[in-house]
Amino acid sequence: MKLLRYGPAGLEKPGLLDDAGTIRDLSGHLEDLGPEQLADATLKRLAALAADSLPAVPRATRLGPILSRVGKFIAIGLNYSDHAAESNMPVPTEPVVFMKATSCLSGPNDPIMLPKDSTKTDWEVELGVVIGRTARYIERDHALDYVAGYTLVHDVSEREYQLERGGTWDKGKGCDTFGPTGPWLVTADEVGDVQNLDMWLDVNGQRMQTGNSRTMIFGVAEIVSYLSRFMTLWPGDLITTGTPPGVGMGQKPNPIYLKPGDEVRLGIEKLGTQHQVVIPWRREL
Repeated sequence: MKLLRYGPAGLEKPGLLDDAGTIRDLSGHLEDLGPEQLADATLKRLAALAADSLPAVPRATRLGPILSRVGKFIAIGLNYSDHAAESNMPVPTEPVVFMKATSCLSGPNDPIMLPKDSTKTDWEVELGVVIGRTARYIERDHALDYVAGYTLVHDVSEREYQLERGGTWDKGKGCDTFGPTGPWLVTADEVGDVQNLDMWLDVNGQRMQTGNSRTMIFGVAEIVSYLSRFMTLWPGDLITTGTPPGVGMGQKPNPIYLKPGDEVRLGIEKLGTQHQVVIPWRREL
């Protein structure tokens, strides 16, 4: 099942994508799509609906962030060894954990706004994991039972803020519009083997990243289990699991960073695609 939110920013409604690719309105069955709607019983009830009986939504409608509320936006760094190499950093022996501000979340096709005076804004295609059940100290073998579904995440990053301004990486990861999610939240049963999903990212029509989730250093089950030992994971928490090689910072002979007018397209097998245009900083989003 592919769940989504559609409509103007701040006024999104819940929906789903049917087998024919038509967006269907779920507002007659859900108030919104948030942590409370990720319970197994609710997902089973939605899956039992006859999609073609739900009102159709115009295809050109804006898609919003996949969830109305995200409690924690947790990120895993350097989770592909070849990305660690291009970043000139050692391959981690344990997951590298940092946070993205939930205020950075945006729709899959909303613009990427460069931070004021930014010169090193970069791209990262990533697999996102949406938690569906409260998780504390769970074993790896049972970790996927706590996952409601998966989504495409663009972990937009400002490298100067991340690496040159002291302290943690968070400074360069949580700027406004730096967390496009969607287009859909795809339930775990529909994704199947989450450790075998192709992913890619293009900038201005040029392929920059190509990868597959099977080459992660730490797989999804290990990440969920690991995080549950350091913090309680709640329904609606979002984990983004790292990026394959090909980021702008790692381009040779010189790094390449995003500038106003650039277009970014990215996708993950079974999880859909995103398209963003880069715009300069402005006071109003």
